[in-house]
Amino acid sequence: MDWFVAPEYATSRLVFQRALAGVYLVAFLSAALQFRALLGRRGLLPVPRFVARVPFRSAPSLFQLHYSDRFFAGCAWAGCALSAGLLAGVDSLVPLWGAMLLWLVPWLLYLSIVNVGQTWYAFGWESLLLEVGFLAVLLGNDEAAPPVVVLFLLRWVLFRVEFGAGLIKMRGDACWRRLTCLDHHHETQPMPGPLSWFFHRLPRPLHRVEAAANHVTQLVVPFFLFAPQPVATAAASLMIVTQLWLVLSGNFSWLNWITVVLALSAVAFPAGPRPVADAPVWYRVVVLAVAAVLVCLSYRPVANMVSRRQVMNRSFDPLHLVNTYGAFGSVSRVRYEVVIEGTADDVPREEAHWRAYEFRGKPGDPRRWPRQFAPYHLRLDWLMWFAALSPAYAGPWFGTLVERLLENDRATLALLRRSPFPPNAPPRYVRARLFRYRYTTWRELRETGACWERTYVREYLPPTRLSGAAQRP
Repeated sequence: MDWFVAPEYATSRLVFQRALAGVYLVAFLSAALQFRALLGRRGLLPVPRFVARVPFRSAPSLFQLHYSDRFFAGCAWAGCALSAGLLAGVDSLVPLWGAMLLWLVPWLLYLSIVNVGQTWYAFGWESLLLEVGFLAVLLGNDEAAPPVVVLFLLRWVLFRVEFGAGLIKMRGDACWRRLTCLDHHHETQPMPGPLSWFFHRLPRPLHRVEAAANHVTQLVVPFFLFAPQPVATAAASLMIVTQLWLVLSGNFSWLNWITVVLALSAVAFPAGPRPVADAPVWYRVVVLAVAAVLVCLSYRPVANMVSRRQVMNRSFDPLHLVNTYGAFGSVSRVRYEVVIEGTADDVPREEAHWRAYEFRGKPGDPRRWPRQFAPYHLRLDWLMWFAALSPAYAGPWFGTLVERLLENDRATLALLRRSPFPPNAPPRYVRARLFRYRYTTWRELRETGACWERTYVREYLPPTRLSGAAQRP
């Protein structure tokens, strides 16, 4: 029996690869539809400005060699096309080396995007997709059975995702130790979903059960991933159920879905057709050599994970090959939202006719119920949540956002749900105000139909208009 391969995991590999291709497709689609306003030449954080000050070795990317908005769009849409092809199974139609190249290309394309994505791509799920996507290159296709070492590395990633998240919670916020964090989390999370209001209104004892179950899933269950079957399948299945619960409770981009994809690689599906050819020598050498490098690179993430000063979502190499993860090490008790408004009046008095811009995902109109967007990632909406926590988070880009709104910039407005101003009549002034939001009670919901109640806190940005030659008459 060949120690190098595990033919019984052929179906697991197939399910894993098709699911991963689906996540890639969503990621590239998000990039293709949002990059121009966020990263383009006239974006809020332009790529050309970034690559001018950051060397290639610190952020390797195709866009370090050449950038234009058209080239970025071409790369993003090419990633969509290739992901769709992989989802359809084109990698099974080519030789083993061809399949590996097919999986390598989307990894290279997405690495290029993430490494110039700046704060818009500074989320753990970006590095997680790259780490998992790189391992997918080594899985090959039906010409050879799945390598045992790669299957082990996939479980190793899943272990670090779950166990690291569990540790950061226990260390980061006392409410996790008291089992009270979920009294607040569903209301204060970055982007609530359509069921988040109902999750928040669950009885508090059930919130305690939720928190305790989370600790068990993240701090105990991960160790069973390395147990023999069917124990490993049971552990992975429990993680999948937990992640689907999180999918129902909020919008966390593809964080939950990529974790589900990882867990699928550990599930022992009923046996299907198995590869009969022996793994070629060159394939064995490549897999073992790369695996040895990845094991060595695991030192710093592990050291971080066991450290009392553990940090979340950090990449320790510019290729994002082995990273550290974690989420919600601390939970906000109060929700703040920045509401951006514009007016066409000549004088920006308080009694002027101010009209609010509506975002797609973040709360705005108290009567508007949250929508489900995940696994699609609304990047500006997520950063607006951070902006409400502290203006420092928005310092590099918020002023430019206001300028683009004053210009009625088409690409920027495309990121929003609704602009209150017609294309040919931009606002004369734009301002931002900070509100405290809370979920309504059952009684308030029945009486008003609003899921949110909000209270004005303070001015976030005073009325601002274009200056100089760009100012409208």
